[in-house]
Amino acid sequence: MKIGHIIVPAGDLDAQLAFYSALGLTTKFRDGDRYAALTDGAVTIGLADASQQPVPGQVVLTVQVDDLDALLVDRPEIPVEVGPHERRAVLTDPAGNPVVLYERLPS
Repeated sequence: MKIGHIIVPAGDLDAQLAFYSALGLTTKFRDGDRYAALTDGAVTIGLADASQQPVPGQVVLTVQVDDLDALLVDRPEIPVEVGPHERRAVLTDPAGNPVVLYERLPS
């Protein structure tokens, strides 16, 4: 298990890239105006437009896990979504903050 990245809603990707770059973060990649990833070398921040936000309008912590099914065995009510690169489930912590657990799909 490891912290995957923190997803931050982005209305104006260019402006947010400029802001976080000025703080010293390095752009890892950019996918048009939909998504960009920045890092300090340890943590990745994903700037996401509405189409790329797992919980619209909220900052989301993502955690990569080895076995998503094992972690959700006692929570069958939580749906698992399958994307092109991962399987994921959205949970909330006790304070109501969204957390995405995800398992990479084999390439």
